[in-house]
Amino acid sequence: MPSHAPPASVHLASKHAKKHDSSASLFTSANRQTKMHPMGDALLKRWHGMLGLSRQSPPSWYRDRLREELRERRTAKTPCQKLSEASDVFFSSSRAQYDGFPVRKMPPFVTSRHALVYAYMLVKFTLRWQFYRTAAIICNAPHYDSVREVVNPSKDRKLEEVASRHQIDPVEFKRVGRRLRQVWPLLP
Repeated sequence: MPSHAPPASVHLASKHAKKHDSSASLFTSANRQTKMHPMGDALLKRWHGMLGLSRQSPPSWYRDRLREELRERRTAKTPCQKLSEASDVFFSSSRAQYDGFPVRKMPPFVTSRHALVYAYMLVKFTLRWQFYRTAAIICNAPHYDSVREVVNPSKDRKLEEVASRHQIDPVEFKRVGRRLRQVWPLLP
């Protein structure tokens, strides 16, 4: 009668997996063919379409961002920092996927594990996107509807970079951004 015990390679793989950082468990293994629920996938696709962020070049940019976010996730100390960094990891991965450069599979949506991370990600990056659009409108930017940014606006340097990319007066944009930061609900 054949044995129903898993092969030795499975035991080795599970021992090896336990040594990895917990942030790696945010995603599925490249060998496992699990997918996000179609409705969640459709929601993310629509959301990324609404954000309308420009594709980055070269394609290695996406992998570099993900590595950077994974590093930051590993060094996060508090539960709030870990949540914020996990949302950045999910955002980097989902953005790469929807821009056509998948660097890592998104985890299957498990309510008990991922609902808070996905919700935080959607709110965090939508608020940033709206912040920049609002600042551009207040500055009377002629093409405010083309302002599609999600970089953290908490630093003046970032405001200047965004203004420069969109041909908006950087002094005015920074002034408006500073005032908006006083009332705008930005998540870390």
